[in-house]
Amino acid sequence: MINIHNLSISFQGEYLFEDITFKLGNGDRVGLIGKNGAGKSTMLKILSREMEPDTGQIATDKALKIGFLKQDIDFDYGRTVLEESYEAFIEIKQIESKLDHINTQLAERTDYESEGYHQLMVDINELQHQYEILGGYDYQGNTEKILQGLGFKREDFNKLTDTFSGGWRMRIELAKLLLQNNDILLLDEPTNHLDIESIIWLEGFLKNYSGAVVIVSHDKMFLDTVTNRTIEISLGRIYDYPKPYSKYLVLREELRTQQLASQKNQQKQIEQTERLIEKFRAKASKATMAQSLIKKLDKIERIEVDEDDNSVMTLNFPVSVTPGKVVVEAEHVSKNYGENQVLKNVSLLIDRDSKTAFVGQNGQGKSTLAKIIVGEIRHQGYLKLGHNVQLGYFAQNQAEYLDGNKTVLDTMIDASNESNRSRVRDILGSFLFRGDEVEKYVRVLSGGERNRLALAKLLLQPFNVLIMDEPTNHLDIKSKNVLKEALKRFQGTLIVVSHDRDFLQGLTNKVYEFKDQRIKEYLGDIDYYLEARNVESLREVEKRTVVKEVPKEKKQQSYEEQKRLKSLNNKLSGVESKISQLEKDIKAIDLELEINYEAVTSQPNFFDNYQTMKTNLQELMQKWEDIQLEIEQFVD
Repeated sequence: MINIHNLSISFQGEYLFEDITFKLGNGDRVGLIGKNGAGKSTMLKILSREMEPDTGQIATDKALKIGFLKQDIDFDYGRTVLEESYEAFIEIKQIESKLDHINTQLAERTDYESEGYHQLMVDINELQHQYEILGGYDYQGNTEKILQGLGFKREDFNKLTDTFSGGWRMRIELAKLLLQNNDILLLDEPTNHLDIESIIWLEGFLKNYSGAVVIVSHDKMFLDTVTNRTIEISLGRIYDYPKPYSKYLVLREELRTQQLASQKNQQKQIEQTERLIEKFRAKASKATMAQSLIKKLDKIERIEVDEDDNSVMTLNFPVSVTPGKVVVEAEHVSKNYGENQVLKNVSLLIDRDSKTAFVGQNGQGKSTLAKIIVGEIRHQGYLKLGHNVQLGYFAQNQAEYLDGNKTVLDTMIDASNESNRSRVRDILGSFLFRGDEVEKYVRVLSGGERNRLALAKLLLQPFNVLIMDEPTNHLDIKSKNVLKEALKRFQGTLIVVSHDRDFLQGLTNKVYEFKDQRIKEYLGDIDYYLEARNVESLREVEKRTVVKEVPKEKKQQSYEEQKRLKSLNNKLSGVESKISQLEKDIKAIDLELEINYEAVTSQPNFFDNYQTMKTNLQELMQKWEDIQLEIEQFVD
C-alpha cells in the first residue's frame, strides 16, 4: 500500500530521524510511539504528504486515499454539526448541486423535443449514476450513525459548531475522516477529547477497519486494544515489531538484554584476542600470527545495543506559604448551562495537604467544579477559599492559552516577574527545552511539548493548592511518570481530574465521583474506590448503561470484498430510489387517466412513454433482485 525508504528529516541541523525504512499494508494498525518531540507528528505529516522529507522516497498505490486527524484543526464558523460533517463528501455535494441545477432547468423548460433538453436528460442520468456509486443515497444515514457513536445526540445535529468546545469540534473532524472511506488513517492523539464510551466505540471501529491505521497515542490501554504493530521513534532510529504496545515493551527489553549479553561475550573475546596480539607482536617468530589475529579482529562486526532515550524533564512543585486547615469549602453549589443542569446542591470540604481525585463520565461537572473553585465561572450556592490559599490551575485545554506567535523563551519571560526572571532558562532546561530549542515558536511545538511548556509556565507563579484538569493529555509515558512523582512529592494540596487509573494509583487519598449532578465521597485511593464500586477499571465506571459497539462481521472479508459489498449496497439504494420514484409517477398517471382519460391520452407518444415507464419498472425490479442475491452471497 505504501513503502517508506531511507527517509530523513532534520531541524536546525539536528536529525529528527535518519534513513528509516518501513512498509504499511492493509490491516496494519500501527501504534507510533516515542517521546514528546521525537518526531511522531512530523512522521504523520510526511505520510500525509503535508510535509516533504529531506531525503528518501515514499511509494504508494495509485489513487491511495489518506485521512489525517491533526492535534490542531481549523474550523469554518457558521455551519451546523451535520453541515460540517457533510464536508467529508465533497464529490457527493458537488453532484447534488449539479443535479439541483439540472432539475431546475428541466422544471422550467418546455422544449421537450430539443437537443438541449435531451442533453440535460443524458447529463442527469450520468450524474445519478455517479451519485449512486459514491454512496449518495446512504451518506446522510451513515453520518448520523458515526456522530452518535462519537457521543453526539440527535438534538446536537443542527446546532452550530461554534457552540461546541474544541474537544467536540475535534470529534466532528474525526467523524469526517471515518466517513471518507480512506485507505489509510493517520490519527494524532485521537482519544484526548473522547469520553470512555466514545473511546470504546472508536476501538471497535478501528479493530474492524480493513485499511491501514497509524495512531500516535499515549493511552496504553487504547494502543493495546487497537494496534497489532508498534513503531517507536527513538534517537533518530525506528524500532518496528508486530506487537501491540505492552507486548512490544517486553519484547524490546528481552532483545536489549540479549544484545547486552552478546556484546559482553564479544567484548571478552576481543580483549582476549588483543592480549594475544600484544603477546605475539613482541616475538619475531609469532609476528605472522599476530598479523592474522589483527585481520581477524578488524573483520569482527561489533554488536550494538539499541540505545534508549532516557532524558526526562525534572519537575518539582514548591509550596508558597502554608494555608489554613480548610482550603476549599462549598455548600449547595449548583451550575447549569441553559437548560442543562450540570451540578445540583453539591457540598464538599477540601483539607490542607489532601490529595483528591475527581472521577466520572465526561459532562458530569468535574471540570466545571474545578473552574468554579478557581473563580473562572459563576455559580449558585456558597463557595469559600481558606486563609492564605494561593491557587495554581492547569486547565484541560491549557496549551490553547499559549500564543503560537511567541517563542518558548518569550512565553516564559512574559509570564515571569523580577524575582524569577533569571531562572527562566534553568526552568526551561529542566523541561527539556535546551539550547536553540528555546527559540522555537510555540506554533511548531507538538502537543506534548506545549503541555511541558504550560507546566513550566505554571512554576512561575506561587501556589499552595494545585488544581490539575487532565494534565496527562499529550504527555508521553515517561513524562507522565515524572509528573506523577512530582505531584506525590508536592507538599501542598492537590485536586486532579483524570480518567487515567495508572496515573491516579498511589497519588490521591480521597476520591469524589461525579454522577447525575451530584458528587459522592470515597475516603481512600483510586483502588479503594474501584473496589467499593465493585469494578476493575475506570472504564467500567464511566460507561453508560448501554454501550454502542460496532457490529462484528460474521466472517473476515478482504478489503476488496468490503469495497464490492459497499458498492452493491449503494447500487441497491439507488435502484430502490428509482423504483419508488417510478411507482409514484405511474400511480400519478393512473390517477389522471381516471379523472380525464381523453385529455391525458391525447398527449404526443403518451402510450409509448407510458409503456416504457412500466418496462423500466420491471427491469429495475429484476435488477434489484439480482443485486440482492449478490449481496446475500457476501453476507452468508
